[in-house]
Amino acid sequence: MRVIIVGAGEVGFQLAKFLSAENVDVVVIDKSKAKLKRISETIDVAMIEGEGGSPSVLKDAGAYEADILLAVTDMDETNMIACLVAKAMFQIPRNVARIRNLEYFSNEVLLNSLGINPAISPEIEAAKAVIRLIEVPFAADVEDFEEGNAKVIGFRLPPDSSLIGKAFKDLNLNKPKILIGAIHRDDKIIIPSGHDTLKKNDIIYVPVKRDNVDLVCESVGGVMLPVKRIMILGGGRIGFYVAKTMEERGIHVKVIEQDVDRCKFLLKLLKKSVILHGDGSDQKLLEEENIGDMDVFVAISNNEELNIMASLLAKSLKVKKVITIVNRTDYLPLANNLGIEAVLSPRLITASSILKYVRGGNVLSLTTVAEGKAEIMEALVIEGSVLIGKTLIDVQFPKKTLIGAIIRDHNVIIPSGNDRIAANDKVIIFTLQESVKQVEKLLK
Repeated sequence: MRVIIVGAGEVGFQLAKFLSAENVDVVVIDKSKAKLKRISETIDVAMIEGEGGSPSVLKDAGAYEADILLAVTDMDETNMIACLVAKAMFQIPRNVARIRNLEYFSNEVLLNSLGINPAISPEIEAAKAVIRLIEVPFAADVEDFEEGNAKVIGFRLPPDSSLIGKAFKDLNLNKPKILIGAIHRDDKIIIPSGHDTLKKNDIIYVPVKRDNVDLVCESVGGVMLPVKRIMILGGGRIGFYVAKTMEERGIHVKVIEQDVDRCKFLLKLLKKSVILHGDGSDQKLLEEENIGDMDVFVAISNNEELNIMASLLAKSLKVKKVITIVNRTDYLPLANNLGIEAVLSPRLITASSILKYVRGGNVLSLTTVAEGKAEIMEALVIEGSVLIGKTLIDVQFPKKTLIGAIIRDHNVIIPSGNDRIAANDKVIIFTLQESVKQVEKLLK
């Protein structure tokens, strides 16, 4: 497979890193020498300096033999032109574009005419991730599958959890049945076996039926309290989308925004939210607005240093849950180590959303966790797959791979080793990046 990536920024860098690790033929195009140099120092992929929408540049990148083009620069127009040229001149089968302007993003006629299939909005993907975390307050990470009927929830084990120190084979997690698909420990990701044990501060990733979220939360030592009050730092596209969704659900929302014109925009379009003009790191302002009474504080301004500072301040003022957005992926470990409950990177989320279109084996949806060290994928089991008819215990899965759930006729099954897979089942698979190619072969 040949993949052309237009844009060597953070999203392009992450995509190139994921794909090159799987020996995919990758070519990265960018007009910035500095961005290409960063990639050349880290990843072994081909690179071309030039405009991503240039026919001659795309030709040099091997566009006639390409299977997919990923246009992920920071400029919508550049991405759109690259997709148009890829479709019209080179007949590349699939062209994915990162589109930030919502007027473009929501115009299906325009996107189809440009050959874009699909468009990905970083802000909307990030806002959806924030909303999922608000819906499950105890969680450090939440991913939806099967239109939300199945979830994979990352829970950080509290210090007093009864699960700490026990081997998996000795855990009695059957009311409801709980299967732990992955463990994020420090900077490592573990696909567990029966002899692994859980430790303090582990984040465990658990597949959950939507109706069992509260029970599963209680089983791992958490408390599911209803969210009634939210404070949002940052009224940009992500903040606006989150605030609008929350106020439609009857939740009391306060938005802090430094830009006066943006405050006026928010006042016009948000009918119930309280809009505050000010600095989100101003302790006096936060105390005056009763931040200690908030169920969730969300720091999603365009300034990631401000987001981290304000989040630490919110934690010190006893907010129940803090969610922080950081764009620079090298800030993710820092923010996590500071004890912030949930840290998100819109660029990593965007790269993860795009990856499923590169995957083979009937992958329906996909997310990366632990800064891309592992993948959780939802895939369709088609006729002819070697998985059909076998019990899970009999399937020769790749190393460090686990099936966390089976979805059959919209019913979510948390499986044991004796469950069998049938044709047209959907499966949720936990795997390390090194095993992705073998997983794809099993699904074909």
